[in-house]
Amino acid sequence: MMTMSPRRTATGGAGVLVAAIALALTWANLAPSAYAEFWALPLDVRLGPLLAALSLRDWVNSGLMTLFFLVVGLEARREIDLGDLRDHRRLILPVAAGLAGMALPVLIYLGINGGGPSARGWGAAMSTDTALALGVFSVVGRGLPDRIRTFVLTVFVVDDIVALVVIAVAYSGQIRPLGLAVAALAYGGVLIFRRRMPVFAVLTLTVWGGLLASGIDPVVAGLAVGLATSAHLPRRNALIEATTLVRLFREQPTPELARTATMGLTSTLSVNARLQHVFHRMTGLLVVPLFALANAGITLDMRQLVTPITIGIVAAYVLGKPIAVVGASWLVTRLSGGALRPPVGWAAVLGSGSIAGVGFTVSLLIADLAFTGPLLDQAKVGVLAAAVGASALSFVVYRVTAALPDPLRTRVLLGKARQLTDLVPAVDIERDHVRGPFDATVTVVEYGDFECPWTAMAAPTARELLADNADIHYVWRHLPLPDVHPHAQLAAEAAEAAAEQGAFWDMHDMLLANQSDLGLEDVVTYAAMLGLDIDRFRDDLRRVEARVARDVESADLSGVAGTPTFFINGRRHDGPQDLASLNGAIETARTHAVAFATA
Repeated sequence: MMTMSPRRTATGGAGVLVAAIALALTWANLAPSAYAEFWALPLDVRLGPLLAALSLRDWVNSGLMTLFFLVVGLEARREIDLGDLRDHRRLILPVAAGLAGMALPVLIYLGINGGGPSARGWGAAMSTDTALALGVFSVVGRGLPDRIRTFVLTVFVVDDIVALVVIAVAYSGQIRPLGLAVAALAYGGVLIFRRRMPVFAVLTLTVWGGLLASGIDPVVAGLAVGLATSAHLPRRNALIEATTLVRLFREQPTPELARTATMGLTSTLSVNARLQHVFHRMTGLLVVPLFALANAGITLDMRQLVTPITIGIVAAYVLGKPIAVVGASWLVTRLSGGALRPPVGWAAVLGSGSIAGVGFTVSLLIADLAFTGPLLDQAKVGVLAAAVGASALSFVVYRVTAALPDPLRTRVLLGKARQLTDLVPAVDIERDHVRGPFDATVTVVEYGDFECPWTAMAAPTARELLADNADIHYVWRHLPLPDVHPHAQLAAEAAEAAAEQGAFWDMHDMLLANQSDLGLEDVVTYAAMLGLDIDRFRDDLRRVEARVARDVESADLSGVAGTPTFFINGRRHDGPQDLASLNGAIETARTHAVAFATA
């Protein structure tokens, strides 16, 4: 089954968001009173003695937007647990860039608006809109390596955390301790019961309700819960147990066993992965556009473009954000003597800073809390104008970068930072089975199962990769899955027995071409067809189990649970496994390797 990638979701979500903004502006200018009255409709929700009395706009802003910030927190936590940020030292630079990227814009805004009633809107000039900015990045940064998106996302998450703290401290009403205590206790329960979904859901709603009762904007709950929800790859032992449950259901298809099998399959995935699957597309394609529809409707007046509020917000975002992100990144790199440096090149850092100037969601939330009437309209115009200006600046940065000569473009996009590796242990040409030149620039490792149909489907792709790329070598490591493929272990041992006579790759191709016939007599027949010494082959079959077990152990250490799984220069390939996608990942690995070697 195909799933939509985060980048494709961001692209589609950005299109829907722009359409929602246009609709809101049209509605507000053609029928301003109808627009205002519709979103001001009261909508009370009562649960026993508890009452939440909010307007329709407030339910969108403080209710549905909680789901958006939940997804932001989930993505950040996944990067911390499984991505480059699992080396927590790498958090220092994007955190510094994110903080500077908020402080400088606020100073710029106050420099233009200090001393008057407009100064209260300083919080509207500091926060990036994660959804819209990632959508802009997916368009202007099309074809760029995912590591640049990761850096962008990390800076944005720091931004979101600080912005929500600002909302809670500076723009909330009088704090009521009882509600805050309820939210804190419920959040402690979230940390304890985050693997039990029904309890987790109830406690998350309690956190939200407690914050609402306390006077703090409850959207804070989404980010806090997302960051508390750890991520992990499916574990092979858990998958084996789930397979056993499915087999029991196959033998006795009862409702009870169906429920048990479903729970077993679901439990192999982290709560983080499950929540992202449920909410990622919904927030990008529905929640954020609905927020835009509820908040972007303003009556346009050209005089609003030259007010101090509008100018302050535009200058803060379009100038302050990129200057602060680049400046903070340079300062951290300089002070650390290069030990801490951006995970991307300086052009990517500048592009990240310019994209960070795309503000919308939190800016409008804060503007709505800080202003009313004409001042609120001026702030909204400033936010919209800044988003357009920052998007245009980002487009220019990446187009100029794309026009640079290849070696220079690679260096300014990817930089000098070493990438973390996922593969354990590293490829050893004395131990591993390798096709291609030993001095290749790119190494592709596949963990495969000779009886797995997906592995067989990937085999032609592997051959084409070798044919299309003269500078890669291809490595096979065994991961037989005997719980679903009863002959996979024997087939792996047959390949190793053939390797003892220098015929590993011939047997490898033979086994994948004959997946339905992998019994003992079948593999012996294949050995005879390859001209091997059959007596020696039979003897070696009994002695190579340890060699297969060594590959299985490396799969466990590398977080591999299924087949086929590919690693490219030591990094797990999590995207599609078609030829075009793998070639794209190889090209990215190649350009980085060349840039690092010549830097």
